Order: sequence, then C-alpha cells, then structure tokens
Amino acid sequence: MRSTARIIRTSAGLVAAALLALTACSPSGSGSPAAHKPDGSNEASAPASLPYDVRPLLRPDKKYFGVAEDKAPHSMAPVEKYAGMTGKQPNLVAYYAEWGAGFDASGVRKAWQSGAITLMSWEPFHISLADIAAGKDDDYIREYATAVRKLNLPVVLDFADEFNGGWENWGTKHVTAAEFVAAWRHIHDVFADVGAANVIWAWSPNVINPVKQVKLKPYYPGDGYVDWIGMIGYFTLQSDNAFDSVFGPTMREVRTFSKKPFIIVETAAEPGERRRADVRNLFEGVAADDDLLGFVWFDYRKRADWRLKVSPLALAEFKRLAADDRFGFDVRKP
Repeated sequence: MRSTARIIRTSAGLVAAALLALTACSPSGSGSPAAHKPDGSNEASAPASLPYDVRPLLRPDKKYFGVAEDKAPHSMAPVEKYAGMTGKQPNLVAYYAEWGAGFDASGVRKAWQSGAITLMSWEPFHISLADIAAGKDDDYIREYATAVRKLNLPVVLDFADEFNGGWENWGTKHVTAAEFVAAWRHIHDVFADVGAANVIWAWSPNVINPVKQVKLKPYYPGDGYVDWIGMIGYFTLQSDNAFDSVFGPTMREVRTFSKKPFIIVETAAEPGERRRADVRNLFEGVAADDDLLGFVWFDYRKRADWRLKVSPLALAEFKRLAADDRFGFDVRKP
C-alpha cells in the first residue's frame, strides 16, 4: 500500500569527527540538546552544533496522531486539509522514499514548523540488501545521512518495512533474515559515522497474521539498533476487527525478545458497514496501552479507498475520538 513520494536530492558536507560516536538508539540513549530557534532552525550552524536530542520524543506522555498523505510533507496542504477534516493537527507525517532519491529536507522542515515529526519509509526497490550490507552504496547512504545531520531536526527512519512478507522486493522470497539484519546494521553504522544521531529508528514488520510461519526474532537487528517497534496492520472486512486480533499476536511475539515501545506506522480500516467500529477499536486499543505510542492513518486510495472522507459516519467517529487530549501534541514541546 505504497505511493512513492516526490522528494528532493540534497547533498551536504562531512561532519566533525567528534560527533562520530553519537547515535540515536544506543542502549543508553544519546544526543544532547542543541539550541533551537522557534522556527526549528539552529542558533549555530548544523555541523558545529550538537545533534538534536531525540530522547524526549522516544516515549512522550501523549500519543502520536499521524497521517500519510500523498505529496506530504513536501507539500503540507494535504495534511492541513486532513487536520481540518479530523479536528486535530497531525504530529507525525509519514512518506515513502525510494532508495536512491535524496533526503527531503524542505518537507521535513515544513512538517516540523507545523508541530510534526517526519517518518521516512525508506524502500530499497532497486538494490539488494546484500549489496547494501557489503557497502556498495555507501556514498549514497553517507550523503543521505549527512543531509539528515545537517538539517538537525528529529526524523524517524523506517527501513525496508514489511520485511516479513513475501510481497516486497526485500521480503522473505528474496532476502534472508541475516541479510536484512546486516543491511540494517550497516545503514545505522554509516549514520553513526557521520554523527546523525537525530534519527529515531523504527523497525516495522507487517502484523504476523498473514505470515505466522515467519518468526520475527531472526530479523531483529538488536536493541542497540532500534528505538521503536513499528507495526503495519489494517482492519479488513475479511478478518476479525478486534484490536487485539489485528495487533496483539505481533506484540506478544515481539515481547519475547524486545521491550522497545510500539507504534503503528501504517493502518486504516476498509470502507463498509464495519468501518465506524474499526475506527473505535483503533483509538481504544492505542489509548489503552501505555507502551503503544500512537498510529499513522494511511489516507490513500490504493487497492481499497482508505481515505476517511469516503465514509461520513466513520469520519464523524474518528473526529470524536481524535478530540481526546491523549492524542496529539506539539513535537517541538514534548
């Protein structure tokens, strides 16, 4: 359920060697506060300033209220329209970045100025994970990481999600668990080498329901390489729509090897008579679990029409539940 975003290639210089050891998801946490102006820019130039301290954003007191909209965050107009429709400003904006394209620094900055952090789903369509792990695209990774560091705003990076399914180029039909882990760790290490500690790393399997035979633990890079456990799961008419039925089996399996917090990085409910109840189940399930940080609604028409606007009753229920103060906060003031 993807739509490749239009994004701008950005290049940047190398970062001071003193920052090499700082990583966003080392076991003890990392990064130090930098001086930030109200518009999200830094008082000092990015290479001279410390990496943005993402730690307050890792387990905030309130929930992330996220959305994926076509053309966002490069254009924030669809997000503003969504905010008007749902009655609440999203504070997490997801987009799909094809491997080989540049970092959308402009879009990330626009999202930040609206009070939202950007989640980049990085999709390696045209390169093997074995080649990534072997360093064959290090110039590109380093350029991307340096651009992230230079902007020095917090971003979420979600690499090769849905890896436990066979439908993606980087999924189980094409890649071994060892290759996936090696590629993930290599990318993370390159980011660390350039001091890009302003990244929150989200490891995001598809919910295990359709692929129960694929065990997740062999694909896990380790707690030192991951900040959030992302999940991708949809409420469909062909399945039980209880929140625990959709997400519970995955969460219980993950808890056998990691205690990192969960976040639903992509979800929606299929249109139909049950959609209003599905929306209620989503909000109630997220609100009930202190270890579940929030969700991103996939507001696209792709394979099915997941857009909220096509279901007035479900939209009204969504708007009612989104008014709960537990959902949404200004990420600039966590």
